[in-house]
Amino acid sequence: MIDDPVAPAAPLSAQDEVALGAPLVPGADEIGRIAQRRDRLLAALTLIAGIGLAVGTPFALKSGAEFFLPLTASLVIAIALVPVLEWLERRGLPSALAALICLFVFLVVANIAIAAIVVPATDFFQLLPSRISRIQHNLSPLLDLYSTLEKSVNRMFRQIASSPPRQAQTAAVSPPSSILELAATSAPTVIVQFLFGVLIVFFFLSGWTRMRRRTITGRTSFDGAMATARVIQDVVDDVSAYLGTITAINITLGLVVAGALYFIGMPSPLMWGGIVTLLNYIPYFGPVIAMVLLAVGGMMVFSDIWVAMLPPAVMIGCHLVEANAITPLIVGHRLTISPLMILISLSFWGWVWGTAGALLAVPLLIIIQTVLGAAGKPDIAGFLFEHGTLVQQERARRRRNEAGEE
Repeated sequence: MIDDPVAPAAPLSAQDEVALGAPLVPGADEIGRIAQRRDRLLAALTLIAGIGLAVGTPFALKSGAEFFLPLTASLVIAIALVPVLEWLERRGLPSALAALICLFVFLVVANIAIAAIVVPATDFFQLLPSRISRIQHNLSPLLDLYSTLEKSVNRMFRQIASSPPRQAQTAAVSPPSSILELAATSAPTVIVQFLFGVLIVFFFLSGWTRMRRRTITGRTSFDGAMATARVIQDVVDDVSAYLGTITAINITLGLVVAGALYFIGMPSPLMWGGIVTLLNYIPYFGPVIAMVLLAVGGMMVFSDIWVAMLPPAVMIGCHLVEANAITPLIVGHRLTISPLMILISLSFWGWVWGTAGALLAVPLLIIIQTVLGAAGKPDIAGFLFEHGTLVQQERARRRRNEAGEE
């Protein structure tokens, strides 16, 4: 008699193990899948929070411009003054005294620049109502051409037009005294913001050395301390180098334009040189605005249209030489920034804070690029497509297809 072979016992399912009281221990593959799903969930929540922060931040900055604008401008100015502060501290001056000297020198230079630009510009443009006739005389050839073209178009569409042909009208130009009225009405706010910015610059500079030392020594690892020190130094070097170099170039450009305007016979050449210097801080758009202002000023002063166009022509010629030869030669490749990023930064900060935001656009772009270059840029495309849900779903679909073929 041959005994039947004993069949091997079938493995218990997870439900049977739970029913029998056996501990349910997931395998290594299951643990890995759980950890992957957890990481994916945390990454997705982080991405959603980042998108919400990116969408809400511009509106917060715009609505809180009275606070954020002077704060940001003061921090940029303070970062640019750090090399001067460190130079004074190496000469043995205390931090507070060195910060006070830096702040005093900056305020003196800024007040001289504002007095050289704002006061003459106010007096000059107050003459605009009395010079309207001269501007119209200079623009009469263009106005006549426009009127002729308008009459021709109206004659062509006379039968289908719902109203009689529109005649060229001369708009009355009001004097720019509203600027002074606006400054008078907003004087308390401006004074508070100015004092707030001055205090921010002073306290930032006076505590710069101590703050940097605490930031570096507060890292838990040597590599972290070195990375932090490198980021801080790169931000200071890049911002101060850009602002210092561009300031020297813009001042030189303004002096050259002022000298050329003096020989042409343009009144207040130093004022126009200061306007060119200030607007040249705004890439692309600033020189165009300076050219338009010089064209208006030339038509207010000169009776001949060709002579009136000499000031903007001189400015554009000097700017082309500066932008295409001098600035690339001096700045070099170290501070080269993508033109697309400059345009995006100008559009964003100009929309948020207006002209002041446009002036701060490039320094803020340098700071952001320096920090992101050291900390690492977020790989959103890789999150979505390389290691993301779309690829995971595609891989799962392929595995199901392969299993079905087998």
